[in-house]
Amino acid sequence: MCGFVGIVDLQGQREIDPDLLRRMNDSQSHRGPDEQGVHLSPGVGLGHRRLSIIDLSSGQQPLYNEDRSVVVVYNGEIYNHASLREELQQHGHVFRTHCDTEVIVHAWEQWGESAVTRFNGMFSFALWDANKSELFLARDRLGIKPLYYAVLPNDQLIFGTELKALLLHPDLPRELNGTAVEEYFAFGYVPEPKTILKHACKLLPAHTLRFRRGKKAPDQKEYWDVPFGTAPAVSFQDAQEELVERLRASVQRRLMAEVPLGAFLSGGVDSSAVVAMMSGLSESKVNTCSISFGDPRYNESQFAEQVAKQYGTNHFVESVQADDFGLIDTLAANYDEPFADSSAMPTYRVCQLARKHVTVALSGDGGDENFAGYRRYRWHAYEEKVRSLLPQAIRGPLFGMLGSVYPKLDWAPKYLRAKTTFQALARDSLAGFLDSVSVVSDENRRLLFSKAFKDSLQGYNAVEVFRHYANKAPVDDALSLVQYLDLKTYLPGDILTKVDRASMAHSLEVRVPILDHTFVEWVSSLNPDWKLHGREGKHIFKQAMRKHLPDDILFREKMGFAVPLASWFRGPLKERIRTLADAPGLGQLGLFDSNAINTMVQHHQAGLRDHSAIIWSLVMFEASMRNLGLSSST
Repeated sequence: MCGFVGIVDLQGQREIDPDLLRRMNDSQSHRGPDEQGVHLSPGVGLGHRRLSIIDLSSGQQPLYNEDRSVVVVYNGEIYNHASLREELQQHGHVFRTHCDTEVIVHAWEQWGESAVTRFNGMFSFALWDANKSELFLARDRLGIKPLYYAVLPNDQLIFGTELKALLLHPDLPRELNGTAVEEYFAFGYVPEPKTILKHACKLLPAHTLRFRRGKKAPDQKEYWDVPFGTAPAVSFQDAQEELVERLRASVQRRLMAEVPLGAFLSGGVDSSAVVAMMSGLSESKVNTCSISFGDPRYNESQFAEQVAKQYGTNHFVESVQADDFGLIDTLAANYDEPFADSSAMPTYRVCQLARKHVTVALSGDGGDENFAGYRRYRWHAYEEKVRSLLPQAIRGPLFGMLGSVYPKLDWAPKYLRAKTTFQALARDSLAGFLDSVSVVSDENRRLLFSKAFKDSLQGYNAVEVFRHYANKAPVDDALSLVQYLDLKTYLPGDILTKVDRASMAHSLEVRVPILDHTFVEWVSSLNPDWKLHGREGKHIFKQAMRKHLPDDILFREKMGFAVPLASWFRGPLKERIRTLADAPGLGQLGLFDSNAINTMVQHHQAGLRDHSAIIWSLVMFEASMRNLGLSSST
């Protein structure tokens, strides 16, 4: 795994500042501590930091074709590089290394921009073709690896694996993106393609971007989408057997490495299934890593231990203390943009643990999105049944009234907390689903934002992110639609971003076999009832794994990777958040109503309401603004 940067003059051949390029490259040294390299030619500068995984003795980047007219910098792994190499050699291409990077330059020569459709892996890369005077950027299908870019006012293009590299360029405007702020407080992250900065973007997953020198507008193309097609007629039993074989093949593709390799093991269904497959494929004991919490409400370590014993793994466990909030500023620096998923803390710690023992780790990420494992899918299915019974003209006023008068009982058992359900039922399907996943609800965002900021949004609402994807979704049922939305937003924007930054902060490569694109394609075609069966999510996955894992692993209540935010804000962080409204990264920006923030903090600390998610979003936003140097009015 690696990091790369670049500066390209889009209109001519102005000299690239080599010192600036190297500083940008060095800002990502954590992603590639083993080697570094730079390419400089008229109007083009590329930099690369390498974490050596395959072909340790060669494969340095930037990497060139035979006559050095094509050069690439690349981050990721192409798992089918060996078969592609054989095919390209048959076409006459000559290879001088055994690394997967070299496949990219020869594939470009042979197939042009369609080469990406042949790659099975996780990747982002930048390729300069001097003969065509063009730059080609690409990102993998699911968005496992990141890529940021910006076109500067002077017609220079800058890009990098992390936003921090772009921030070192003095000509990048530091203006906040107002709609991205709205989206952050709705989702807890900034969804692609936006960043928190108005003049910087993320390349969308499964997209390429082609810049031709002298042509101002780039060509952007989507080269893949989750198909959600109809699978060939197959029995439920046969589908289970095929699922296991496909997962095993996906795991096997990800076992190639010339460095120590292991897996995360939380004791949940997904990571346990990956470890089960690895154990059957590995000649030696699998290395597994997990963390434990002192609070039993969040501790799954005994389940991880059970799976580790079943498969005889070399199991490593470390305890995370309940007061691990000292990571707040570290996380802000790692993620660059505001990022409000509090499970980034334990994720950071498990990556830190894993790097002590391995350089590559497999994870179980993607199982919930593929197999409808989140509770919100179950609630959405229930709400959709109600919506189908009542037209919006009746449902909106009726449930809107019930939602306004019903008390918000944060302290009560879940079945008594109906206010949120009433509010969701008053909305259409997409707004209702956003309500179920929002970190800060529509109502609370309206309270939180200042009048001036709300006016500047001109009515824009984060639900437009969902509407954009829903309009192109290749689905015909309610469950598949919300799975599609999560695959396009939550998966790349939250889950994969969280793991990429946490792992690469420790120079650890993480591979995700459940997100092999061929596996995702096949799973998406399965009968939705096989995924969400009554109240049980991941139904076919759990049934398929019963030969490999015990029922108390497969069918226990999902816990998640949570941290005790509510108690932190009433205890050890009480003083810090008491003055949150006046903190440098909030009070001086003009985005928020300080009275609303103070009221939310007071109600939370008095035990009247649970505003922990809102407060955490504000804490991380404030820390991010200070890290970005935006803790004053912009």
